[in-house]
Amino acid sequence: MREISYSEAIRECLLQKMKEDEKVFMLGEDIGLYGGAFGVSQGLISQLGSDKIMDTPISEQGIVGVAIGASLLGMRPIVEIMFSDFIMLPLEQIVNQAAKLRYMFGGKAKVPIVIRTPGGGGIGLAAQHSQSIEALFFHFPGLKVVMPSSAHDVKGLLSSSIKDDNPVIFFEHKLLYNTKENVPEEPYNIPLGKGDIKKKGSDITVVATSYMVTKALRVAERLSKDGISVEVIDPRTIKPLDMDLITDSVKKTNKVVLVEEAYYSGGFTCYLASEIMKYCFDWLDGPVLRVTSLDCPIPYEHNLENAVIPDEERIEKGIREVLS
Repeated sequence: MREISYSEAIRECLLQKMKEDEKVFMLGEDIGLYGGAFGVSQGLISQLGSDKIMDTPISEQGIVGVAIGASLLGMRPIVEIMFSDFIMLPLEQIVNQAAKLRYMFGGKAKVPIVIRTPGGGGIGLAAQHSQSIEALFFHFPGLKVVMPSSAHDVKGLLSSSIKDDNPVIFFEHKLLYNTKENVPEEPYNIPLGKGDIKKKGSDITVVATSYMVTKALRVAERLSKDGISVEVIDPRTIKPLDMDLITDSVKKTNKVVLVEEAYYSGGFTCYLASEIMKYCFDWLDGPVLRVTSLDCPIPYEHNLENAVIPDEERIEKGIREVLS
């Protein structure tokens, strides 16, 4: 065990998987010589060559189309989309082709594609480079949606995603790339659909995704000094979703707050709130409360951006409101 960053854990997993399996390769814009927009694939082309790390033209639809074709021929492509906002461009390829081909061929076709993409705001990249759009892909059958919140989780979840025979949308938050954690050097897998209790508690459950897990943990630690015991659940994958873990926690604490960085309208936690009401209604001692970004394009200016995206103060306020 040694401490490495979130981006180093991704890079280590990519290197291990491409050395392990000749069918695994990467393609995307500026991922080779440049090393990726956030430096995640830095140095891989020198170790693996341009047959494994393929720089592409600026054509997200073309990149995903090539990956779908390669996957149907037995390859296991890993696509990097430079910003999650740009994944709108190959949307038709993803939701009408990749997501449906296995079903339409009666299970005989496999579409083992991983689409990695950095999402979320917080670094002043404005409305077209800062969105959290995971709910869009959560909506479509045939896709798996992964949202790792730590360096340890990102390596194990990426390994499982590469091994999966279905298309996986793999969201990496920009603010997590430099965070560090103890990560085993040897390869390991974290099953898709298996959530994690990041902090045990007894008074209230907080379910958070991606970078919001970090914020929720800070709030939970601060509230513990006031004698408030917060249980923090990280689903890790929102599709498939570990609903059993969440409902067990809610039935124990009887109160719940849901935190995500996506917009308020139509976010993933809308569905989650509905499921909690369905399975935990008799155990709830208060309303299911959601803390999300505002229904507003993400501003460029730092203070305005912070006002739109959920901060620790809003998360704490939500917890205290439900407990009151």
